[in-house]
Amino acid sequence: MTNPMSAMRHLFATLEPQHFAWSTAHNGRVGVITLNRPSRKNPLTFESYAELRDLFRGLSYASDIRAIVLTGAEHNFCSGGDVFDIIEPLTRMAIPELLAFTRMTGDLVKAMRACPQPIIAAVDGVCAGAGAILAMASDMRLATPQARTAFLFTRVGLAGCDMGACALLPRIIGQGRASELLYTGRAMDATEGERWGFYNALVERDALLAEAIKRAGDLANGPAFAHSMTKTMLSQEWNVSVDQAIEMEAQAQALCMGTQDFRRAFEAFASKQSPVFEGN
Repeated sequence: MTNPMSAMRHLFATLEPQHFAWSTAHNGRVGVITLNRPSRKNPLTFESYAELRDLFRGLSYASDIRAIVLTGAEHNFCSGGDVFDIIEPLTRMAIPELLAFTRMTGDLVKAMRACPQPIIAAVDGVCAGAGAILAMASDMRLATPQARTAFLFTRVGLAGCDMGACALLPRIIGQGRASELLYTGRAMDATEGERWGFYNALVERDALLAEAIKRAGDLANGPAFAHSMTKTMLSQEWNVSVDQAIEMEAQAQALCMGTQDFRRAFEAFASKQSPVFEGN
């Protein structure tokens, strides 16, 4: 009999997106998204926003991908919304159209936070505007010493409250530091970003992607269901009391204890071997 759940699961290894590059590593368990418009420092367009949103939404149903690396081509991460493909058209839109756009960009962040796979951003060079948001919305961030990150919305006459920045950034680097970056729009260099906790580590340029893929591979080879539960709890527990959080974690951990990976880990420990996790 066919497993009815199999109809809900999809393979992503053969994905062929139109507006960014996609590849896989670690036997198809790690998906690598590369923003690849290097002549303009990899800006986003209306189409790439939507396609990225749809990809991250779809990853909830992936049967193969267990971790994601998000990076940019040719020594830049992402320069934000394309000046000519996005910014200029926005100046001619009415409020209903503008709200539809800002909701779509926010939906991309929601999709990144909701997808079960951990996301590692590998940041080099320019990481600005919406590009800084993509790095912020990832679960972990690596950067080269050349990385410069700017939430530069105020520099184009907009508020710093874009795509969840006022909610997410203070939780990563603290309220005062986030306030400074969001009010001024100034660039945060890589050393400062690591010191403030925005970046988990600094990596030399020629080793950045390999290191990000290695870390993603380590996660992908771990207990995938448990990792997805950790990501869910990290997001959901922002808005609950400690007592509620403890109860939520009790329920989450009980579910993890019902997985085969939990049993595999015990059996491997008992036989003095390393566990091989299958994600179920």
